[in-house]
Amino acid sequence: MIRLLRTDSSNTHFVALIKHLDADLRIRDGTDHAFYAQFNKIDTINYVVLAYQHEQAIGCGAIKEYAPGIMEVKRMYVSPENRGKGIATKILVELENWAKELAFTKCILETGQKQPEAIQLYQKNQYRVIPNYGQYANVITSVCFEKELV
Repeated sequence: MIRLLRTDSSNTHFVALIKHLDADLRIRDGTDHAFYAQFNKIDTINYVVLAYQHEQAIGCGAIKEYAPGIMEVKRMYVSPENRGKGIATKILVELENWAKELAFTKCILETGQKQPEAIQLYQKNQYRVIPNYGQYANVITSVCFEKELV
């Protein structure tokens, strides 16, 4: 059974999972990794969800305020051996619920073209592709999404 925990970026299990995420992204992003990494710092994230199975942290995700009423989904990761089991969707739904509790009405996010599993996850969860925003505006390898929270 999967247990979800709300915490923040100081959680040691979150920090450990992010090391695995960053190692994976370093390979996937190749020479673009340094550009993306600058936007993925975790030192000031107040809203983190961890997924546990048998008391082991196996997945995570986070949200941070992007603009009034808008949360940005960040740092989504599930360990490779636990993928394909709906864990990322559980984390994402919990993040959306948390955002709604905090009176946010929309979630946005950026992922890369070299992350087809992530693109599929967001499409499956009713995120729609939008023009690239902010620092990703002119980045052709970025794919940005949004979802209205109801």
